[in-house]
Amino acid sequence: MALLQKSKDKRSALLKATLGLVNNGGIQSASMAKVAKIANVSPATIYLYFESKQDLVNQLYLDVKTTFAKAAFKEYKPENPVKESFEKIWLAMADYKLNYKEDASFLSQCDNTPMIDEVTRQEGLKEMVPLFDLWEQGKKNGIIKNISPYLLYAYTVYPMSFLMNMESRGVCPLDREIINEALQAAWDSIRLNA
Repeated sequence: MALLQKSKDKRSALLKATLGLVNNGGIQSASMAKVAKIANVSPATIYLYFESKQDLVNQLYLDVKTTFAKAAFKEYKPENPVKESFEKIWLAMADYKLNYKEDASFLSQCDNTPMIDEVTRQEGLKEMVPLFDLWEQGKKNGIIKNISPYLLYAYTVYPMSFLMNMESRGVCPLDREIINEALQAAWDSIRLNA
């Protein structure tokens, strides 16, 4: 059992080292030698856990995306009204991004660069199925605009990433009032006018 834990600890150390390197210098700065050094393992050890640098980054993305989704949908109940569910999910996403800034920064980079492969990106999108299902329910109920889920994501989730970036640069402190205004703007951008 101790060997299994040691194995998990090494894998986690490799993922954490990669996260820090990618966030601080982009994918190109995350060489396998640097990852190994920061994780305090030999470079050969990386290949016991990951086939390649691409596999390492892909697995990091899936781990972070899964953690993000668990946080986002923790309070979600499909039987609740669409607007209430959307607000809970959106606020949970915002809280996650504010509390786990390294993870949020990494996800933002993955969304905006080709550093993960398309198969992995599609696998990560599966984590967002509850949100896509909520939007479909909203469309069927005549509450949400009947547009592509990619547009719905672009209007609701991407602006949140922008705000987090502005907050981390000290340009726009995110207090509760700004968060609530951003939530209302996200909802207004996708709801049908009644």
